[in-house]
Amino acid sequence: MPFSTAIVTDALGWGLGAMSVVGSLYALVAADSARRFFAPPSAAVAAGAMAVTVLKPLHGAEPGLADRLRALATQDYDGPVQMVCGVQAADDPAIAVVRALAAELTAAGSSVRLDLVIDPTRHGANAKISNVINMMTVARHEVLVLADSDIAVAPDYLARVCGALAAPGVGLVTCLYRGEPVDAASFWQDQAARAVDHHFLPNVLVGLRLGMAKPCFGSTIALTADTLGRIGGFPAFRDILADDHAIGMAVRGLGLTVAVPPFVVGHLAPESRLGAVLDHELRWARTIRGLDPGGYAGSVVTHPVPLALLGAIFAGWHAWSLLLLGLAIIARLVLQVTIDARITRSRPRWPGLIRDVLSFLVFVASFGIRRVSWRGQRFSVKSDGTMVPVGENGGS
Repeated sequence: MPFSTAIVTDALGWGLGAMSVVGSLYALVAADSARRFFAPPSAAVAAGAMAVTVLKPLHGAEPGLADRLRALATQDYDGPVQMVCGVQAADDPAIAVVRALAAELTAAGSSVRLDLVIDPTRHGANAKISNVINMMTVARHEVLVLADSDIAVAPDYLARVCGALAAPGVGLVTCLYRGEPVDAASFWQDQAARAVDHHFLPNVLVGLRLGMAKPCFGSTIALTADTLGRIGGFPAFRDILADDHAIGMAVRGLGLTVAVPPFVVGHLAPESRLGAVLDHELRWARTIRGLDPGGYAGSVVTHPVPLALLGAIFAGWHAWSLLLLGLAIIARLVLQVTIDARITRSRPRWPGLIRDVLSFLVFVASFGIRRVSWRGQRFSVKSDGTMVPVGENGGS
């Protein structure tokens, strides 16, 4: 009946509006968390010039790869540095980039040792970890710093990471990251970067502040060879989709701390099409949902603008619903501006809300997917977080 329908729609409007209020407050807490986390320009703890092996698993010649590898090979760091790059195909375009860098370092008289491992051996479903296992055969030093191929770092990166690792009780160091478009003029790359800066990063900062987050990111995983051996080495994570998270939890299981220093590294956002953005973000969302289903479902309140918009629609655009929508927009804009102000960026950005709606759609869609795309291959994700290539052992 019309009366019953009105009751239901009003209830939905009020319910969604209430959730948007919680989300608006959350956005303001996130903005304050960003101010607190990045406020002190803290000096790195003396690292004692520890000898470091940097592990860089590669797959293809991604845009800007030469610059990112060069930044790692030319760090302001006093200790011995070995850089190991690994690929799994003899015709991988990244090989030429690594060899060109090796020649450049030799010509400059660099003391950095650069090794290239080309090995197709597959150890499990996780191709990156398989690559790293192959690379470990030439690793020379006790301190290991594993960073994804799409990570860009500053000249003091190794000093700050090793300084954090040298602190008492620390077993692993990981780093927060910001989105970094390849092309500043690309709309979709900008949207992909905003997903990192305005959604992922604030959620982690709030989680760290409240003691609820236990992060470990592929942006940086720094630990000693001894600690790695105590958690079973990289082979223990060869079939796990969220290998970085699993490594962090394993180190915590030893009674050691996973440190997150107050700085960020860059995370490449190369996606130039909506489809590529959605493939990446749905895999990302599916991974997070698998790690903490309850917490992920509860994170719906971190989308106050879409919630307030839906609430206004169900409430028939009543004045109170429009007020809540305005408050949600203001809270999100405060968060976006704060995040951008606290993170060094190559260019200023106008705050935008298109990303908020797209992120909400990704959040909703993530509850209906069973498969993810990674490096051009489809995987079925099991309940324990392990991956099965589609078509293998029930993964079809």
